[in-house]
Amino acid sequence: MRATLFAKHVVRKIFFEDWAMKLVALLITLGLWMGVTGLSTPKKERFSGVPLTFRASNDTEITYAPVQEVSVVLSGDSRKIEKVRQSDLAISVDLSDPTVNPGDLVVTLEPGSVGIDLPVGVKLEEIQPSRILVRMEAVEEKEIAVEAVTEGTPAVGFEVYSKTVLPPRIRVHGPRDYVDSLESIPTDKISVAGKKEDFTAKQIPVSLADTKATVVNTVVDVLIRIGEKRVERIFTAPISGIAGKSATFTIYGPRTALQKLKPDAFHVEMVLNDDGEETPEVTVPTDLQTTAEVRKVTVK
Repeated sequence: MRATLFAKHVVRKIFFEDWAMKLVALLITLGLWMGVTGLSTPKKERFSGVPLTFRASNDTEITYAPVQEVSVVLSGDSRKIEKVRQSDLAISVDLSDPTVNPGDLVVTLEPGSVGIDLPVGVKLEEIQPSRILVRMEAVEEKEIAVEAVTEGTPAVGFEVYSKTVLPPRIRVHGPRDYVDSLESIPTDKISVAGKKEDFTAKQIPVSLADTKATVVNTVVDVLIRIGEKRVERIFTAPISGIAGKSATFTIYGPRTALQKLKPDAFHVEMVLNDDGEETPEVTVPTDLQTTAEVRKVTVK
């Protein structure tokens, strides 16, 4: 009897007392449950045009990668998936491991082998294409000579004597095989049309045809020396310190200056060459040392 009364008391307490408060609590619980279950509804969505980048070690470089964008499938809570923006996505592949040798590589793109920033609760499920071919090459930085390139013709009766580049060499960074094959790097063309005297071309661009390599210094200055056209003239002068001996030599230099010279303007003497043999050496006048040169010498 007592058990029956106790049971009735419990039922009355649960279902009939404070029923309004309990109804509110039930409604709150039901709302929370629906919110949680709605948030956790699983969803998958595909995003296209996701940028693909590669990380290489300091002494290597990716020189060929035909695929720049990929398509990915993401999964997770529906509300979180809906907040993901395609512009915020990017896939990166780490090829900086020293065990990865340069050459043509087939890279497998799998969720566990790539880098991507995703919100908590969102997972990378798939990447397409899943396999791509890339080329990784060893790189180096090296100093290469700069070649000054001119165009046009100086004024009548004048010619280009010399072209001096400052700095004469610049550093080039790029694939080792390509950099090692470079003998010189050309400047943009410098016009010498109608010029009669020396001039300096400032900040002339230097560039490479192959975009895989880059130049560290992109501009140079070029000093261009221009003077009267040069001709050859033969002189004969005595050899200093040797009686009865003379040397015949050809001088290549500015026409007007050579026409005024006499044989005694030159100094000729016998000197020892690198092989220890005596050979004639001709010294030209000081004012012609930068514009004239000795081309042939014979001793009589």
